[in-house]
Amino acid sequence: MENRYEIILYWSNEDNAVIAEVPELAGCVADGANYTEALANVEVVIAQCIDTATELKRTIPQPKGELMYA
Repeated sequence: MENRYEIILYWSNEDNAVIAEVPELAGCVADGANYTEALANVEVVIAQCIDTATELKRTIPQPKGELMYA
């Protein structure tokens, strides 16, 4: 399954790590030593969030898609 959710990556001095957040999936956050690692880790967490929501019969938000302007 290809991820189409927005992922926000930023450096956290407090955690001394790159944080990857998925705003459309509440609580879906991962970290890593660098951007590549954080992105790989959050892909795993996205799959886990979706699997858990499916098991609990919760609604899974649809990805909003790409921004037209940035």
